Amino acid sequence: MRDIYPENPAGTSDAMGANKDLTGHKLLLVVPWELPAGYFENLHKKFPGLKVQHSHWDTWKETTLPPDISDEDWKSVTILLTGPKFPTIEAAPKLQLVQLQSAGANYVLDNPLFKDTKIAFCTANGVHGPPISEWVICTFLAAQHNIPRFLDNMREGKWERSWDDSDTLDAVSQRVGILGYGSIGRQVARLATAMGMEVYAYTNRPRPTPESRRDNSYYEPGLGDPEGVLPSKWFSGTKPEEVDEFLSSGLDLLVVAVPLTPLTRGMLGAAQFKLLAAKKTYVSNIGRGPVIVTDDLITALNEGWVRGAALDVTDPEPLPRDHPLWRTKNVIVTPHVSGNSHNYNTRLLTILGINLQRLSEEKEFMNHVSRKRGY
Repeated sequence: MRDIYPENPAGTSDAMGANKDLTGHKLLLVVPWELPAGYFENLHKKFPGLKVQHSHWDTWKETTLPPDISDEDWKSVTILLTGPKFPTIEAAPKLQLVQLQSAGANYVLDNPLFKDTKIAFCTANGVHGPPISEWVICTFLAAQHNIPRFLDNMREGKWERSWDDSDTLDAVSQRVGILGYGSIGRQVARLATAMGMEVYAYTNRPRPTPESRRDNSYYEPGLGDPEGVLPSKWFSGTKPEEVDEFLSSGLDLLVVAVPLTPLTRGMLGAAQFKLLAAKKTYVSNIGRGPVIVTDDLITALNEGWVRGAALDVTDPEPLPRDHPLWRTKNVIVTPHVSGNSHNYNTRLLTILGINLQRLSEEKEFMNHVSRKRGY
C-alpha cells in the first residue's frame, strides 16, 4: 500500500462552491498493477488538496477487500477506483464516487452501496471500443473467409484450394445491425463503414434528433461515432415487437452489445433467431452471455437459421468443458477476452482523471450509472 499526501492541504473554492484542488478528498486506487511513472506527481500538481492511497490488490481474483486498508483508511475515502469488491456503507461513510474498472455495472445493481445510497458509480465505458470492435470484425471476417477450416487443414498438413471465385462473401454492401449503440457499437460501426458495410443501430430509447444521437461517454479521440452519424437507420424500444422489427430488417451481421439487465436477459431466443433465418445472419455477442438463450442458439446454428456465431461471452460462463456449444458447427468461442488491451489501464485512468476534474467543478460525471436503467 502506498500513501501520497499533498504538501499543501490548503484548498481553494470558487463562488459556486466548486473545490478545484479537491481539498478534503481522498482517492483510493484498488488495482492489481503499478501506476504509471509520474502518475502521483501529476495528480498532485492538478489537485494539490487530494490525498491518494494505492493498494495493489486484484478484486476480480480475491474474495475479500485488501487487508492493508485499515478501518480508519476506509472512513476517510471519498473516491474509490475498484473492481467488483466494495466496502459497506458504514465502513466508508464519506464515499462520494466509485469509479469501476469495468464497462459493465451489472454486478453492482444489487449491492446496498449502490441501491441504498446516492453515491455516484461510473463505469469504464469506452476503454473497450478499439479491441472489442477489432475482435468483432476479426471473427466475422474469419468466418466469411473460412479461416477456421483452413486452420484445421493446416494442422493436418492439408492443402485444399477452392477454384470457385464465388465461395467467399466479402463485406462490401453487407448490413450490420448493432444491438446497443454505445461506445463499442460505435467503433464497430466505424470499422464496418470503412469496409463498405451499411450500419443499422438499435437503442432502447428513441434518437430522432442529432443531439439525441450524440454519445457523451468516453471514446478515443478520432474513433467511434460520437455524433451518431454513421447509421443509415435507427431503431429503438424495449418491447419484444420493437426488437423483432430490428431483427427483421435484413441483417447480414448482428452485433449484440447491450448490457445485462432484467430487460435484456434472454432477449434473443428461438423466435428471434428464426427472424434472422431470411438472411442467415451471422451473430456476434460481445455483451453478456445471458442476453442469448444458449440452447436456442445451438438449435439456430444446427438448423442453419444463422450461418455462424462468434461468442466472447457465454451462458454459462466459464463454459464447461463438456458443454455442447463447444462442438456446435460454425461457432467461434473465446473466453471473455475481446476487451483485453495493453492500453486498458491508461484509458481507465484517463476516465478517472476526467471524473476527478468534473468532481472538482461539480459537473455531471462521465459514464455515470443510472439507477433507473441499471447501466
